Amino acid sequence: MNYWLLKTEPESYSIDNLATEPSKTTAWDGVRNYQARNLLRDDFKVGDRAFFYHSSDDPPGIVGECKIVSTAYPDATALNPKSKYFDEKATTTEPRWCCVDVKLVKKFSRK
Repeated sequence: MNYWLLKTEPESYSIDNLATEPSKTTAWDGVRNYQARNLLRDDFKVGDRAFFYHSSDDPPGIVGECKIVSTAYPDATALNPKSKYFDEKATTTEPRWCCVDVKLVKKFSRK
């Protein structure tokens, strides 16, 4: 089992958002860095764990733990022209970007 770091801006998507999702699960989409995409696609495995990191919080830090609950699959936001993650070079046959599903394991106290 591997451990990963999933970074997010809390005003964009926070640990509290994940905690209110159905089954406390969401697609980790919108990744637009090739090295991170390759890790999602090639190295993330079902059962791996991830620390949920708020990057521009006060103070920034790890706020919870998740587990990876799916293998990588095409990121649909890349194909949606209304999405801020739209990629005009992505197609259904060559999606370019991928995502995985993550499930909340534990939210950490930040006292």
